[in-house]
Amino acid sequence: MSTINSELQNKLKKAAAVKAADYVKDGMIVGLGSGSTVTMLVDELGRRVQEKGLKFTGVSTSISTAKQAESLGIKIVDLDSIDTIDLTIDGADQVDSDFNGIKGGGGNLLWEKIVAANSKKLIWIVDKSKVVDRIGAFPLAVDVEPFGSHHVLKKFSDAGFNPVVRTDKDGKVFKTDSNNIILDLHLHEINNPDKLADTLINTVGVVEHGLFLNAVNEVVVGKEGAPQILINPKADPSYK
Repeated sequence: MSTINSELQNKLKKAAAVKAADYVKDGMIVGLGSGSTVTMLVDELGRRVQEKGLKFTGVSTSISTAKQAESLGIKIVDLDSIDTIDLTIDGADQVDSDFNGIKGGGGNLLWEKIVAANSKKLIWIVDKSKVVDRIGAFPLAVDVEPFGSHHVLKKFSDAGFNPVVRTDKDGKVFKTDSNNIILDLHLHEINNPDKLADTLINTVGVVEHGLFLNAVNEVVVGKEGAPQILINPKADPSYK
């Protein structure tokens, strides 16, 4: 994973976000992801709603995204009030050449995966530093039911997953929008993501994990010059 300074990174994120906003057309139902790059996307979509009359309906993957979108005049509805989502645009912490990704750095992986699984198309927006040869260097978030979570932590520790209970800026245990906790697995490299996904989701107490395997249809990568669009012709979003 390449490293870039924060000023350039933010510039590339914004370029990817603005490019991705072009996918949103009048009348669409659009899943809005979470994270810093999506914040830029929502700002751009809000601008187009206010200045160009863009009309679409959003489904949010987090409370914070919903609040931001509504403050900009974007209509947000509950996922259960609609049949399907035309397009979801989200960020990613890492994505490799096989279109396997890690998400959950912001702690919203459960809602992000639910929204993605009910979308006709999934697009990720990232800066170039998020594109890697192999996922795993970024900690893998696992959404866990608080009841009995110490036992899940021990199982993961015994398996060599190096789990750490996520805390917030005040040092308190981080809680998701569903009031679950996050265990961050420090794996460094994931050689068999499918096997790991099976192991995690079949662990009692685990609600969801941040592996999104071959699920994304397109990745908009912020790079110098202009964003690059990576197309996954074999996307098969069989979430597990």
